[in-house]
Amino acid sequence: MLTFDVTIPVLNEEATLERQVRILHRFLCEHFPERFRQWRIVIADNGSTDATPQIALRLAAELPEVHLVRVSERGVGLALKTSWTQSEADIVGYMDLDLATDLSHFIQAYNALATEGYDLVYGTRLHPKARVVGRTLKREITSRVFNVIVRHYLGTRFSDGMCGFKWLKRVHVPALLAGGAVSNGWFFSTELLAVAEWRGLRICELPVHWTDDTSSSKVRIVRLARQYLKAMALLKKRKPR
Repeated sequence: MLTFDVTIPVLNEEATLERQVRILHRFLCEHFPERFRQWRIVIADNGSTDATPQIALRLAAELPEVHLVRVSERGVGLALKTSWTQSEADIVGYMDLDLATDLSHFIQAYNALATEGYDLVYGTRLHPKARVVGRTLKREITSRVFNVIVRHYLGTRFSDGMCGFKWLKRVHVPALLAGGAVSNGWFFSTELLAVAEWRGLRICELPVHWTDDTSSSKVRIVRLARQYLKAMALLKKRKPR
């Protein structure tokens, strides 16, 4: 039985935090009943200015499996790095608060790491067997173009670098950070996969059922595209020759 931490990076999520965390908590209680010893939900707050931290603390006081990690600066990558480097679990990973990836895939991801010999599992919305609901044409095109650029520019094989559903054995975290997974922002998600490929880790691609929640998305495509291109150039310099 491997232990695992489910990190949820959050920023000003007071409206939905409690509801979504309770949904995830119920799911894990049902499917991993040895919950107190086996798993934790880590709410990684990266600079919220609303009531998000207070709600997270209340949940942590009520539910022993819920913990809060606070990061004063904003940045999804920074929140994940902070959570994972403090973790003592066998498996670390993250999912978005909107739970866009169907929770049934979590069991597949756990089994891939715990019993099938994989080092890292990532969800993909771009696999032919994936099912995506509610995604706008603009976001779909942007995602596909971005991933094509990544594959050609960095010479990688993974299909979806930005899906918010990734899990890995914690023992590999230091090497991935040292190898180039350093971004404090969203691009950290892609860096993980690129460095994992370059280091020869065994990677499981998991086609997912994804329900897009564009109403609550904080993603700004144009600004993010500029950040990604700069981060991609820096990452390529770290690619082993």
